[in-house]
Amino acid sequence: MAVKVSETGYGKWKVPVIIIAAIVVLVVTFAGIMMSDSLGVSIEGGSKRIEIAEGVGVSSVVQALKEEGIIKYPFLFRIQSKMGGYDGKIQPGAAVIKSGMSYNQILDLIITPSRESVKITIPEGYEIKQIAQKFDEAGIVDWRDFYAALNPEDYDYQFLKNLPQRDGVMEGYLFPATYEIPNGMSAHDIIDLMLSAFDSQFKSEYYSRAQEMNLTVDEIVTMASIIEREAGGDSERAKVAGVFYNRRNTGMKFQSCATVQYILGERKPVLSIADTQIDSPYNTYIYPGFPIGPICNPGMESIRAALYPEETDAYYFVLGKDGTHVFSTTYEEHLAAMGASDPTMSVDGSAIENQDSMKQ
Repeated sequence: MAVKVSETGYGKWKVPVIIIAAIVVLVVTFAGIMMSDSLGVSIEGGSKRIEIAEGVGVSSVVQALKEEGIIKYPFLFRIQSKMGGYDGKIQPGAAVIKSGMSYNQILDLIITPSRESVKITIPEGYEIKQIAQKFDEAGIVDWRDFYAALNPEDYDYQFLKNLPQRDGVMEGYLFPATYEIPNGMSAHDIIDLMLSAFDSQFKSEYYSRAQEMNLTVDEIVTMASIIEREAGGDSERAKVAGVFYNRRNTGMKFQSCATVQYILGERKPVLSIADTQIDSPYNTYIYPGFPIGPICNPGMESIRAALYPEETDAYYFVLGKDGTHVFSTTYEEHLAAMGASDPTMSVDGSAIENQDSMKQ
């Protein structure tokens, strides 16, 4: 006896089966995507560094990992943390997460109590070449790799936009501070760490202040770098800034020996006339106004002084016997402050061999 299959019955089940199949496919596909990320994260630039504060839990770490674009699925990371028994074991300190690391490897890293790192201090006023050498000597990164990573286009910061073409284009923006550098951190990430430090210190109000002064951020940092090299201490920075702004505003040349020393690549205690006549856009004995860029990486006190100079009638200063500078309004006062009738020093008190005139 033949059994008749009802077309109505088949049609009744056809749509639900298709829907179920589609759901299964979507679930499997989505699960595959999630598992792919959990088995090996993809990080732009190859690696990222996170700082884990004392006493934070997994939830805070998960949020940071998500915000930094390291993980895509926080809830999956949280599940793996709980199932793996990682909760309550997070250790403070820096951690470098590299592309290709699985969620479990990341969790293993952040519960490691003694992640290898090197603490290094970059002093205020260091030039890029000194910074690169210091990292090299500490065994953190080869100086050649450091230089190779100094490309502004590889970093997304407002202050790096539209910088003029020059040697050492990122001079001035590698913020001087003490850093904890995790083992294996790349030159790119170290530079990004220093740029991030500058970014966090150079507040939005400073951009507004620079605009109010009709100056670019680069000009502010350039002025700050000169102040850093010229001032005898924090108490003098704003007044030194006032002197250089006075000279700029009246068409006088800065005549800063520090700018010539930057060209020479050495701290000559006495500059020759030939030194001050080197044709370079950094030479403030030849060209009026700002040099083409910063001559070192200044600290925040010098940056604030460049932004908020002291109002002064001084146009000169010379180093006194007590280690501080004597400021003068007129050139004659400046000569008297130097204790000589014939000038042998620049506006900043540095010695100039056989200098004939400081009036320009």
